[in-house]
Amino acid sequence: MSKRDYYEVLGVSRTATEAEMKSAFRKLAMQYHPDRNPGDHEAEVKFKEINEAYQTLSDGQKRAAYDRFGHAAFANGGPGGGGPGFGGDFSDFMSDIFENFFGDAGRGGRGRSTGGRERGADMRYNLEISLDEAYNGKTAELKIPTSITCEACSGSGAKPGSKPKACPTCGGAGRVRATQGFFSIERTCPNCHGRGEVIDDPCVQCGGAGRVTRERTLSVNIPAGVEDGTRIRLAGEGEAGLRGGPPGDLYIFLSLKPHPFFQRDGADLFCRVPISMVTAALGGEFSVPTLSGTDALVKVPEGTQTGKQFRLKGKGMPVLRSRDVGDLYIQVVVETPQKLTKRQRELLMEFDQECSKENHPESSGFFSRFREFIDGLGGST
Repeated sequence: MSKRDYYEVLGVSRTATEAEMKSAFRKLAMQYHPDRNPGDHEAEVKFKEINEAYQTLSDGQKRAAYDRFGHAAFANGGPGGGGPGFGGDFSDFMSDIFENFFGDAGRGGRGRSTGGRERGADMRYNLEISLDEAYNGKTAELKIPTSITCEACSGSGAKPGSKPKACPTCGGAGRVRATQGFFSIERTCPNCHGRGEVIDDPCVQCGGAGRVTRERTLSVNIPAGVEDGTRIRLAGEGEAGLRGGPPGDLYIFLSLKPHPFFQRDGADLFCRVPISMVTAALGGEFSVPTLSGTDALVKVPEGTQTGKQFRLKGKGMPVLRSRDVGDLYIQVVVETPQKLTKRQRELLMEFDQECSKENHPESSGFFSRFREFIDGLGGST
């Protein structure tokens, strides 16, 4: 079966620029990549064909030869002689091609290590604090099990007195190159797995990893005004890197415990306070504790009803990284007396007999409007 024209394979004209061919190849490679088409033999064949065409046309000399002689220019080997032609697993071959063309993004963003050293993983620690601690701020002592640099080998992974040596397979590069015809494919070194170093005599303490697991105690400053879900980053306090690599970061996620009296909304605090029927009717005052440790005085005017809200300016939460402070809102609930004595009942009954509509304007007005509404319904039938 004759080979298709390389320009036709990529879907570009013979005058296409290098950028146009690269764009066309990127789209087609993504479309027919075997990872996106598992088990699809036809997609695998097309991927080979697309790669073969691009490898030829992206090289100036090979493109000139192809434009002049067509496939016959490579009849004795190279890209026209039956495909890639490299040993090893085909999936490894395509993986290397994808990496060479698309960079680390083609492999899901995995970076390579340098000199055998790999960055440590980031860590997460969940810390629960009280509302009082969020108001005042605190210094928390955390005990965290994590990987730290092995002291015996100083993170090298090699037994004390020895040291890692350059990988004999790749010469310390971490990559090896295979060449046949016009192809030159670079892939991860199978001997050192991309580290560029090998350890003949590993450290007995860490087994050659260059790090060990220990429990560390860290002091963390929790600033005043933090909210639920606040994240604190401690750079370099994550897991130690492999073989002396840089450590990762530690992320502390804060959550606030429910408070028995206060509810929080941003920088403002809310609280419900019961008051007696007499205080609500005659007026008075009461004091409430605040998170600052002092009491605040609330004055209740005569005739206060349930649900009345009082604002205490500057008695709320501090705003993170600011001098601003929220407010405290007090909502009163008028409490009805229970378990009355005989004398108390008599007094209340006397009080009720002395009351007029002016003493209960809301209830009197409600029942009047309700009666008018019912009468209106009867008259409309």
